[in-house]
Order: sequence, then structure tokens, then C-alpha cells
Amino acid sequence: MLADLTPLRTSADYRRLWIGNTVSWVGQAMTALAVSLQVYDITGSSFSVGLVGLFSLVPLVVFGLYGGAIADTVDRRKLGLYSAAGLCALSFVLAAAAFADFHHVWFLYGVVALQATCGALNSPARTAMVPRLLPPEQLPAANALNSLTTTSGTTVGPMLGGVIVGLWGYQAAYAIDAVTFTAALYAMWRLPSMLPGDDGSGTDTKGDGAAAGGGKRRRASVVDGLRFLATRPNLRMTFFTDMCAMVLAHPRALFPAVAVVWYGGDAKTAGLLAAAPAVGALLGGVFSGWLGRVHHHGFAIALSVAGWGTAVAVFGLTRDLWLGVVFLALAGAADTVSMVFRSTMLQAATPDAMRGRLQGVFIVVVAGGPRLGDFLAGTVGDLASPRVAIVGGGVACVVAVGLLVLRWRAFLRYDARDPQA
Repeated sequence: MLADLTPLRTSADYRRLWIGNTVSWVGQAMTALAVSLQVYDITGSSFSVGLVGLFSLVPLVVFGLYGGAIADTVDRRKLGLYSAAGLCALSFVLAAAAFADFHHVWFLYGVVALQATCGALNSPARTAMVPRLLPPEQLPAANALNSLTTTSGTTVGPMLGGVIVGLWGYQAAYAIDAVTFTAALYAMWRLPSMLPGDDGSGTDTKGDGAAAGGGKRRRASVVDGLRFLATRPNLRMTFFTDMCAMVLAHPRALFPAVAVVWYGGDAKTAGLLAAAPAVGALLGGVFSGWLGRVHHHGFAIALSVAGWGTAVAVFGLTRDLWLGVVFLALAGAADTVSMVFRSTMLQAATPDAMRGRLQGVFIVVVAGGPRLGDFLAGTVGDLASPRVAIVGGGVACVVAVGLLVLRWRAFLRYDARDPQA
């Protein structure tokens, strides 16, 4: 039942990468909450908080796809290192502005957009490295461990962010984020060179560009990646189902308002609400050993996304803080199951020379979807009410997943023992 730690024992490079990302995620999650709280403190508007997601959405879409193409052309280690350095520098900029009492919404929107740009370049390169560091049979375990990276960070980060902002202000949260990013930089710096399509012996294993030292590498095309995805219906379904959850049923932008209006709380209450899904996701990752024995990944994804939507809808119906936290945690556990199987399907069914571009699409969906969801939830919350936005979004998620699997029923029959993308 417990998480399989084999990838951490067998690969020192993966171990360093995992530890560095885990530490840096704490700071990133803390900064994300701090920015939302600061925007709400300045404006008092859930719509303005939702705009944080919109300002990061466009860079994620554009540079996520382009970053994936770059990751299939250049040394992925260098791309990951330079983009991580950019994220670290932006955290220092936020801290410096806060220490200087420079509190302007437009400035925060601009920094968030630049952070999204660097993150969109970093994530495809970093994720495409994992199948090169581990054998195929260890990928489900590695993806479960990667879920622990994000969820442990987004569990500890929001809780720390709420407490630190409440006690010492925004500048302290931003400064800690800048310091924690050095762990990710060190991990990237220690990795070997990772040219796409090269198995490490100088051979182009997938026929898309020359291997290191073997000739001029062909420039990767975003269009080629999208054409490849167009021929893989099961891979497309992994993206569609995730969009149902993250766009239609993503209540994060409403947490500052919900904390005050529903529960009479403050920044610490908002931090608790933001951390609750991550707590559930963390528990889902800790007890992920059984996931390796599940072979029908499509069915598991559809079921877990429907579980997310149901839990979010029930959260919107309750007014007891701790009961609401429990249902948010259940939603987070369901999301971990979905993430592990979606990532495994994407890695197993994609050739190495195409992984950067498909991971670019993945980051657009995984990171862009919640930001679009923030904007949608904030808008509906202001036009109607937080309850309408949360309950209606959860119900819409369940209905949308049901319609998708009725349209593409082969997704439910996907078998990891004979993967057909």
C-alpha cells in the first residue's frame, strides 16, 4: 500500500531532482497563496484574484507549447537550469518589492506572467528527463513520487504561507521562496547532459534529429507534436478529463472570500482551505503502492476525475469548516490517482524525441487549466455567489466526464500491459 521508493534508491540523479523539486515546491506554493492574498488585500475582489490565473494562462499556453519544442531540440538539462534560475530571480523581485512597500496589482500580475513563462519552459524539460533516468517499469512509482513532490509542497506551502503572511507579511513569504529555489538549481546543475533522442551512447534512438556528435539536430516543431497527439485518442482523453476537473471544478480563487464570508476567518483560514486538497493528495501519494497493480488506466482516470467533481460539489454545500476540509482532502486524493495514471500513459506511449512537445501540451493543460478555472470561478463567484460557482462547477465536471467516456469508450478499455495511445 505504501509508496514505492525504488526510483529514489536506483538513480542518484532522479533522487537529487526529486528532493530539489520537493523543497522548491514549498516556496512556490507559499508564494502562490501570498500573491492571491495580497491581490485580495489590495482590491477586496474575488474577480481580481481570478485574474491572477488569467495573467498566467496566456504565457503558459504559448510558452508551454514552445518550451516543449525547445526541449526536443536542445540540451534539456541546460533548459531546465536556465528557466529555474529565472524563477528564482523573480522570487527575489517579489521579495524586494514587498520590502520596499511597492504594493500594486499590475506589478503582481506582471511578475505572475513572467513566472508562468519560466515555469512553462522548465516543466517540459524536467518531466521529459524522468524516462531517461529510470527504466519503464519504474515510471508509475516515479509519477507517484512526483505527486508527493507537488502535494507535499502545496500542503506545507499554503499553511506556511498563511501563517507567515499573518505574522511577518508578504515579504517574508517571498524571501523564503527565493531561498528554497536554490535546491532545484543544485539538482539541475548536477544532472548529465540530456539531448533529446540520445540514449546516452551517441545514438539517436527515435529518429528525430541527430544524436550528440552525430550531426546537425533537426529543429523540433510544435505542429509535429500536435499532429502526433491528433493520432492518439487515448492521450487526448487524458487531457480532456483533466480539463473537466481543473477548469470546471477548481474553487481555489474563491478561498479568500469563502474563508471570510462562510467561516469568519482570515489569511490562516484561507491557507487551511488551500492546503486541504494537497493534504488529501499527499495521503494519496503516500498510500500509492496499489496503483502499480492497476492496469486499466483510462477507467481509473475517469472514475477519479468524477470523484474530484463530486467532492468539490459537496464542499460547496457544507458550512462546517472541518467537514469542508475533509471533502477538499478527498478531492485531492482523487486527483493524485488521476495524475499518476495520466502521466504514466503519456510517458509510456510517447517516443523520447517527442516527449518534450507532449509534456509541453501537458503543462498547458495541468498548469493552464487551473488558472482558467481560477478566472471562471472568480467570475461566477462575483456574478452569482461562491456557492453557485463551487457546487455548479463540481456537477458540471461529473457530467462532462460522463459525456466524454460515452463518446470515446475505448479509453475505458486502455490496458497498460498493451498500451495503445
